[in-house]
Amino acid sequence: MKIMTCPVNGARVISEFVCGGEVRSMPDPQTSDDKTWADYVFIRNGTPGIKKEWWCHTPSNTWFIADRNTQTDEILSTYLFGEEGR
Repeated sequence: MKIMTCPVNGARVISEFVCGGEVRSMPDPQTSDDKTWADYVFIRNGTPGIKKEWWCHTPSNTWFIADRNTQTDEILSTYLFGEEGR
């Protein structure tokens, strides 16, 4: 059974979580052109490695960030947004 640690609710089975995708900076809506927005919406970095991803613990609706190795599927750390490095 795979376990993930929610920063608020502790260790839980992975079936309680949903991945929201890689953490990426949104383009500036005031200055970005259509190509920039299309790249932001549709282009993903599929290279294996360590990624920062949004995850949600669905029973509590807690959104947080997980550092995950996409090659080995190992979860390295989890933390709330803005708490990296604490």
